[in-house]
Amino acid sequence: MPTNYLFTSESVSEGHPDKVADRISDTILDAFLAKDPEARVAVETLVTQNLVVIAGEVRSHFTPDYDALIRGAIKDIGYSTEDFHHAKLEIINHVHGQSSEIAQGVDEADEKEEGAGDQGLMFGYAVNETPDLMPAPIHYAHRLVEDLAERRHKGEVSLGPDSKSQLTIRYEDGKPVAIDTIVVSHQHEEHLSQEDVRKIAMETIENVLPAEWISDATKIHVNPTGSFIFGGPAADTGLTGRKIIVDTYGGMSRHGGGAFSGKDPTKVDRSAAYAARYLAKNIVAAGLAHCCEIQLCYAIGVAEPLAIYLDTFDTAKDGYTDDQIAEAVKKSMSLTPKGIRKQLQLNKPIYAKTSAYGHFGRTATGDHFSWERTDLVDKILANLS
Repeated sequence: MPTNYLFTSESVSEGHPDKVADRISDTILDAFLAKDPEARVAVETLVTQNLVVIAGEVRSHFTPDYDALIRGAIKDIGYSTEDFHHAKLEIINHVHGQSSEIAQGVDEADEKEEGAGDQGLMFGYAVNETPDLMPAPIHYAHRLVEDLAERRHKGEVSLGPDSKSQLTIRYEDGKPVAIDTIVVSHQHEEHLSQEDVRKIAMETIENVLPAEWISDATKIHVNPTGSFIFGGPAADTGLTGRKIIVDTYGGMSRHGGGAFSGKDPTKVDRSAAYAARYLAKNIVAAGLAHCCEIQLCYAIGVAEPLAIYLDTFDTAKDGYTDDQIAEAVKKSMSLTPKGIRKQLQLNKPIYAKTSAYGHFGRTATGDHFSWERTDLVDKILANLS
């Protein structure tokens, strides 16, 4: 593996069309879980000019007000333009009941533990590059668009909801040391000039990026194609689950086969990816490795993972092997769907907040982002001894 290289990650704002779709799907999921913690939900969303289409499968004793949820989410993001207006858009709803064959494979029965909601493989990753143990490129790419969104919501800047960022970071001896290139593309109001938008972007760059990583050699591109007035779903169709690398590790780690948004936590695409991140983060937080990647895999209807793969990329400390750490992990947490949901308290309306700025590397507060806690460190260390 090279030790001196450039690595690039991107992020997108809550107003990016794909993220609008993710937000709607997770808002609907939260509405179900608020009234029915055992609800089964898999809802996909498409957004385009003044149109939202939702489709999927649900099983619950509760039926939400889909129309109000969708319009409320879009209004909160900040869309009220003629071509995509929360009050004026058309909504098409094709959500239907969950297949009984899926239900019989997943549900807990007298002599059968609850099985995984689907087959698949999931990855979790952590690295000692930032305080939240995330890769530096994706961490700071998220912070750029997040800071701009906060300023927009506060009314400090005349920006639209749609934006992207991209960071190329220089690594030396395997460690991030400088920012090679910064790209910010942000929707803005018509009265702003290119220089106005650049000034706003530079203020955020100075707010959130390490000053020592920026020099005269750093290349900075702000709205490189020119003005960016017409944006969002009116300009580009959005779909749920189309920004999976943005959602995870910015390409620094591998990704499994499934997206997250709109899926209840019996779907291991989501819950097991959270568990894998939780375990990897606790291993790095325990000082057992500089970085760690964990793969889990499941079969639909089967409770226990079929396999666990752990790789510390030759960074394990204190003479421990990857196999020893993996065995400690297996003893430290149940990785059945039910065990994961119980450990991380996932049957709660906590998902709308995950729909933008990454599912990982966020601050665990209250019920939200429980998989970012490092409360398993002592247990993993005890199981190593």
